[in-house]
Amino acid sequence: MTFPETDYERAWTAAVAVALAALVGGSLLFQDAVYGGFIWHYFWGPVYADAQGAACAAWNGGAVELLYSTRACAAASEPVAYPGYTLVSEAGYAITLLVALVGVSFLLDRLRVGEDTRFLYALFPFVLLGGALRVVEDANNAAELAGAERFLDYPLNALIISPVIYFVMFAITLAAVVACVYLARRTDVIEDYYRPLAGVGTALLAANLAGLSYLAVTTEYVTFVPAFTVLTLGIATAITAAVWWYVRRGLPSVYRGTETAGALVLWGHAIDGVANVLGLDWGAELGYPRGDLGSKHPLNQYIVDLTHSILPESIIHYTGDTWPFILVKIVAVLFVLSLFDDDLAEESPRYTTLMLIAVLAVGLGPGTRDMLRATFGI
Repeated sequence: MTFPETDYERAWTAAVAVALAALVGGSLLFQDAVYGGFIWHYFWGPVYADAQGAACAAWNGGAVELLYSTRACAAASEPVAYPGYTLVSEAGYAITLLVALVGVSFLLDRLRVGEDTRFLYALFPFVLLGGALRVVEDANNAAELAGAERFLDYPLNALIISPVIYFVMFAITLAAVVACVYLARRTDVIEDYYRPLAGVGTALLAANLAGLSYLAVTTEYVTFVPAFTVLTLGIATAITAAVWWYVRRGLPSVYRGTETAGALVLWGHAIDGVANVLGLDWGAELGYPRGDLGSKHPLNQYIVDLTHSILPESIIHYTGDTWPFILVKIVAVLFVLSLFDDDLAEESPRYTTLMLIAVLAVGLGPGTRDMLRATFGI
């Protein structure tokens, strides 16, 4: 059965083609300005430096130099790319995500899947898998720091570094969705695709965790600090239960559009907030061997600076300086969930489900990575 291309699909395809042509054409015609000063500086350079275990990477007319000390990075000529994120790169990723979501919604329409929240629950293990898979590269870097041989070298390790890992996870998830939908509709093997899809994600997640556990048992550079997982899951669940209890009674506009799915999204972002606070403020106290996790997001540093500007050091000594991040996450999620209503769910059920998956992923994915990274001491 074939479906004619709609005007919306043609417009989306044209817009993406024009944007790609501008970036590719600009990179070829103005290599230093467009590619070196923008694409490489903010997007690929940080991935390349991270994959090589460097402190930064410096662009010099097409030649890239890896630098391994903060002093060398400070002395290098711009543009210099550091592992992690900037406001420019995060804005670029947000725009890319929104554009991609529209394209994926067209794909789901053609596959005729994702029309209700069962699709969200089926993909839940894949969201956890994305965060756990990123920890494999953390273990890879820990091996190098400990003087052991890395088990993944460039460019393979770049596949599990943000943002490339998002494309990798999309490909893995899409393959699983297509396979499960095919088995459900074309064979008598399974009745529906939801449970098998969740099973595939769970199996992959279990294999990933088994590999990290094996490293914890057999190597010195990976350990096991279960307090991080226990505390993160416990505190995040308690926060979600309390907030969602209030939402159901005091904020019906937030609850009506998503119901139980909204609670899961809130829980995912609570995981991210709690994992950040425990890792950044209380890492050493909980037994993390490297002191604290460190952060690569500008928002974390902004919150830390704001906390220090408001509270005296005598209070911060006991409370830490990243706890407002949890409040920011909760308020932001409740605001986003308030945008979902009954009309949106009825008019665009697949797009609604897809948006909920995306909102869950941008919180639970990084939160899972931080929680497991601290749990395995890497």
